[in-house]
Amino acid sequence: MINSWIWIIVLLVAILVIALIATLLILKKEENKLKQYEAEGDTVENELQRSHEYESQSLKRNIPSLLWVYGITIMVSIIVLAVYIYNLD
Repeated sequence: MINSWIWIIVLLVAILVIALIATLLILKKEENKLKQYEAEGDTVENELQRSHEYESQSLKRNIPSLLWVYGITIMVSIIVLAVYIYNLD
């Protein structure tokens, strides 16, 4: 019984680490865009335009990506837990 708990915990931690890495990759992509804009040297008008664009486009790009990452993570975690509970009997 102890071995199966360890297996479940290791598997769930691995799934959560993968989700964290995916989240950090999405964050890094946005950070790279910001660095590119800073390197190009923009005017205040361009920065304002990008800010408005980011506010409208971020919800369309980043939120769905994060929802997929964490949705898959939660579903796999529930499946692993269900398999464990089923095999417990």
